Amino acid sequence: MQRTMVREPAPPSTMRLWAEFLGFFVAAPLAMALLVPPRWMFPALFAVTAFGIVLLHLTASFRWRDLAVGIGRTDLRLVAGIFALVLAFGAALLAATRPGALFALPRYEPALMAMIFVLYPLVSALPQEIVYRALFFRRYAPILTRSPRAALLLNAGLFSLAHLMYWSWLVLVMTFLGGMAFAWAYEVRRSFPLAWLMHAAAGNAIFLAGLGLYFYSGNVVRPF
Repeated sequence: MQRTMVREPAPPSTMRLWAEFLGFFVAAPLAMALLVPPRWMFPALFAVTAFGIVLLHLTASFRWRDLAVGIGRTDLRLVAGIFALVLAFGAALLAATRPGALFALPRYEPALMAMIFVLYPLVSALPQEIVYRALFFRRYAPILTRSPRAALLLNAGLFSLAHLMYWSWLVLVMTFLGGMAFAWAYEVRRSFPLAWLMHAAAGNAIFLAGLGLYFYSGNVVRPF
């Protein structure tokens, strides 16, 4: 009985990887920040994210079960720590600058706050981690810098660029620092679950404190 040989798809060329990388991580965020109307930001963001998930699925070296690798290295103290740090920072900042917004959601819309706590980890943090950690470090490993520290900085910088559409220096700084933490969890601790849970905890702390007003497309004011 003759055995049918299944040929693995050829890996993408370096030129194609660079084209994808620059288009996905640079051109798309800039287009959303500069060209897309605020009401269309989230549909455009979901479309780009879906495209990134397809690219990851087509990556020969990746299997979806790989996302479970490192689950045993999920240190919940780090998850609790980033939640507490972001919550304390947000509360202190808003108490000094916009006290009316401090803990606004749990005070005035507790049902919405509860919904965010349940849905944000699944519909926001999870897809972001898939494309900005798994896709970034797996599909584009052949063209990334050989310096681990430089790769983490680049990842955090591009993660921050993805939030340029909010046109807030505070959002850019927070997402850069968060990107560094999440990239460290994924690439150094080798744990996608840890990166995802840290991202989910940080995002929920942002909305709990009241900083969600800076991450709301309805408040976007372009400086031009």
